[in-house]
Amino acid sequence: MNGYTVLRVTEGFTIPLLHRHATRLGGEALGALQHFISFVVEPGVYRATWDGRQLSTLKLPGSRLVEGMATRVMTSPFAALHGRFPKQGSPSPYDAVRTDGVSTLLTDPSGAEVFEACSAAVVAWNGSALVLPPEDRPAVASLAEAAIAKHETVVRAPIRLAESWPVLLVNAVTTCAPKGSTFPSAIRERLAALLLKEDA
Repeated sequence: MNGYTVLRVTEGFTIPLLHRHATRLGGEALGALQHFISFVVEPGVYRATWDGRQLSTLKLPGSRLVEGMATRVMTSPFAALHGRFPKQGSPSPYDAVRTDGVSTLLTDPSGAEVFEACSAAVVAWNGSALVLPPEDRPAVASLAEAAIAKHETVVRAPIRLAESWPVLLVNAVTTCAPKGSTFPSAIRERLAALLLKEDA
């Protein structure tokens, strides 16, 4: 099976979370990514697949995440699963819960607990600590979430809509505060800086 990831090439021609992307792709992908970054001429968002021998890349229009974007709530198409799973390219069940300009918060069947968003992991702020969903919840194995969990003090606890905690949407490309979120700006800046590092 091919490894799959979506990555960002910065204006300085680095790949944030480079080593995590390489691990996700598998095999000798790190060398292939380093070769890619040595000749790529345009910063931006790229889809990358790795078949064990060749890295294939495609430049995308940009991130699905837009600052201040609206959100909606839907049951996760993976709600019956247990734990984290590899990132999936299209076509996948995520296609049915994605729409341009809106982030879909994916929940348990009751609609009470948020597992992830349709194109990002969800980080909440409970007033005193960063909260990430428990690792046994069904969601993509997010590179950004893993980096935050490694380098920040976090609480693993259910993120319930009824709590109305401010949330930040994070992925390997960017961070985004959805409409109405009052996620603390200083903490967001710290997380954004972390997620720019190649070795985070």
